[in-house]
Amino acid sequence: MNHCPRAGLRVAHDLARFIEQEALPGTGIDPDRFWSGFAQMVGNFGPRNRDLLSKREDLQRQIDDWHRARLDQAHDAKAYKAFLEEIGYIVPEGGDFAIDTSHVDPEIATVPGPQLVVPVTNARFVLNAANARWGSLYDGLYGTDAMGGPVPTGGFDTGRGARVVSRTAVFLDETFPLADTSHGNARRYAIRDGRLEVDGSGLKDPDRFVGYRGEADSPGSILLRNHGLHVELVFDRAHPIGQQTPSGLADVILESAMSAIIDCEDSVACVDAEDKVLAYRNWLGLMQGSLSETFDKGGKRITRSLNEDREYLAPDGAPFTIKGRALLLVRNVGHLMTNPAILDADGNEVYEGLMDAMVTTLIAMHDLKKQDGLRNSVRGSVYVVKPKMHGPEEVAFADEAFSQVERVLGLPAHTVKLGIMDEERRTSVNLKECIRAARHRVCFINTGFLDRTGDEIHTSMEAGPFSRKDFIKRKGWITAYENQNVDIGLECGLSGKAQIGKGMWAMPDRMAAMLEQKIEHPRAGANCAWVPSPTAATLHALHYHKVDVFAIQAQLARGGRRAYVDALLDIPLASYRKWTADQIRTEVENNAQGILGYVVRWIDQGIGCSKVPDINDVGLMEDRATCRISAQHIANWLHHGIVSHDEVDDILRRMAQVVDRQNEGDPDYMPMAPRFDGIAFQAASDLVFKGREQPSGYTEPVLHARRLEFKRMVTPQG
Repeated sequence: MNHCPRAGLRVAHDLARFIEQEALPGTGIDPDRFWSGFAQMVGNFGPRNRDLLSKREDLQRQIDDWHRARLDQAHDAKAYKAFLEEIGYIVPEGGDFAIDTSHVDPEIATVPGPQLVVPVTNARFVLNAANARWGSLYDGLYGTDAMGGPVPTGGFDTGRGARVVSRTAVFLDETFPLADTSHGNARRYAIRDGRLEVDGSGLKDPDRFVGYRGEADSPGSILLRNHGLHVELVFDRAHPIGQQTPSGLADVILESAMSAIIDCEDSVACVDAEDKVLAYRNWLGLMQGSLSETFDKGGKRITRSLNEDREYLAPDGAPFTIKGRALLLVRNVGHLMTNPAILDADGNEVYEGLMDAMVTTLIAMHDLKKQDGLRNSVRGSVYVVKPKMHGPEEVAFADEAFSQVERVLGLPAHTVKLGIMDEERRTSVNLKECIRAARHRVCFINTGFLDRTGDEIHTSMEAGPFSRKDFIKRKGWITAYENQNVDIGLECGLSGKAQIGKGMWAMPDRMAAMLEQKIEHPRAGANCAWVPSPTAATLHALHYHKVDVFAIQAQLARGGRRAYVDALLDIPLASYRKWTADQIRTEVENNAQGILGYVVRWIDQGIGCSKVPDINDVGLMEDRATCRISAQHIANWLHHGIVSHDEVDDILRRMAQVVDRQNEGDPDYMPMAPRFDGIAFQAASDLVFKGREQPSGYTEPVLHARRLEFKRMVTPQG
C-alpha cells in the first residue's frame, strides 16, 4: 500500500485523495488544518487507546486467575462481586442525574419506531435503508409469510390480495376507528371544514387526521397519525386493488424505519484503504444527498437514489412536508482495531476508531451546512453509534475524542451525539456511569444479545463449561440484562431525549414469527428495535401503533429498577452436564456451520453481513456478533474437555462440505472441500482453536488478518 506524508502521518494515497478532493471541499476545512488536527489527535489519543486495551487484558487476566483458583469450589457470587469491585471492574455508582443532550431530532427523541442496520459498503442496501422511512403494508403482508402460509410465486393471487386488504382494514379500524363504519366498507373519504369525513361521519379521534393530497372533496391520499407515526391511505380507482375496494383504496403506506444505522463496523469487511474509501464515499453520498446506484433487476436497468421529502396539505389547506428518508446514524469502529490506511509517526497503524471519528464527522458537515433539500438532521446534529466499549473509562475516552474532533472541525460542542451499545459485560454492570460519562451527548443505548453473550463466555472462560446456546438464552442473567438496560436508561432521563433500543430479529424470512414475538420490544419500553429489512420495518411498525411506548416508559419509571448487577453476574454455566454424544455433536455442528457459512463470504468475497443458511437451511442474518458467540462457545467447550480438538476439526471439515452445498448457486463462491487448505477455512479454524487468546473473544483480529492475506493473494503487488 503506497502512502504519502501528511503532517507527520503516512496516509494511503487513495484515502488522501478522497479526503482532499471529495470530503473536504464544501466544508470550509482546508487539508492542512484537517491533517494537522488529526495528527495531533493520533498523538494524544493513540497512547491512551493502547492503555485502555491493556487495562482490558489486565482485568481479564485477574478474572481468569480468580476462576482458576476456585475451579474445585462452588461459585461464591458474593465473593465474586466483591472481587470485581476490588479490581475496578465494577466501579462505584454515583448519584442520580439526567442526561442533557440537546438538539436531538424527533426520530431519535420523540417518535418510537423500527431501526435498520445496514453495511455502509453496499450502496444499494444503504439506499434501500435510507428510503425505508415509508413502506407499503399491502406489499409487506402479500410478499411475506406475515399472514401465514408460503410466499406466493407466479402471477397475482387474487384470494391472497383480498385477505391482505381485509387484514389492513382490521389494522385501520383498530388504529383509526371510524365513528359509524369500517374502513373496509367505507365508500368515500373527503375533507370538510378541515375535518376528515368518511361516508358522512368521521374518525372517533378527529385529531388523528393530519393531512391529505389532491382535492379536498376527492383526495388522492389521506394522512393519519398515531403515536407519532404516520399512515397514508392512497386512493386510485384505476389501480387493480383500488378497483376492488368501495373507496378506491389502492394502498396503505406506513411510516416505517424512523432511523437507520449506516454501519462501518460489524456488518462490513473493511481491512485497508481501498475498503475505507468505499465506506466513506457512500457515507459522503448520503450526507450530500447525491448517492445513487444503478443495477439490473428483472431484466431492467434501474437507478436508485434518495427519496425526496413528501408534500401534503394540512387540514386547513396549508402545505407542509415530511421527510422521505430515515434519520441516519453512522456506526464507527470500536477501540480495538487498527487499519493500515494511515500510519502514525512511528510507522504504527492508526486506531481505526479515531480515523472513523474524524472522517465520518467531517463528512457529516456536508449535511450540517444545508438549509434545505435532502437534509438528514434538521436539528444540526451528527449521530455516531460507538460499539464494544468496556466501561465508563472507555465511554469517557470516546466523549473526549469527539470533543477533539469538534474543535478541529470548528463545530459547536456536543454536535456529535453518541450512541452507547450495551453489549459488553463491563458496560452492563456499569451502565449508569457509562451514560454519565457522556451525559451531554448520549442519544442512544441498546442491548445486543449476541455480542453480550460472546463477551460473557470469554470473560468467564475459566469458570467452567457454558450451557448450550439455546439454554444460555433461558438463564436469568439475560432477562436482568434486558430489564436493567431499560430501567437505567429511564432513570438517567433518556425518555423523550434519546433512543432505548433492542436487538435484531435475525430471520428475515420469518415475518409471521416476528409479528408474534417482536411486539415484546416496545412492550419492554424500547422506543426502537432492529429489523433486518425495509419490509420487516414496515411490519414491525404495526407494533408501535399497538403499543404506546412512552406510556410504557412512564409506567416503568414509576416502578423503579427491576434488575441489579448481582443478577447480571449470574454466569450461565451448564448446571447439568450429562449431555449425550449426539447432543454435543449437534451443538458443535450448529456453531461450526454458522461460523463457516459467514467466514467464507467474509474472507473470499468481502461480505461482512449476509443471510446465511443455518444447518437446517433457515436463512439467518449473520455478522461478526453471531460469529463471536459461536466461536467462543466452541472454544469454551474445547477448553473444558467437552469436545476434543480432533472432534472439532472433523466437524469443521464436514460442515465445510455442507456450506459448499448451500452455496452451489453462487458463481463467485470458492469451495472449501476437499482440500480444506483455503484461507477462509483456516480463518474459521483460527476463530475456534485460537478463540481463548483473542482479545475479549473478538473475531476482528483473525478476520482482518486473513482477509488481508486473501487480498494480497488475489492482487499481488508489483
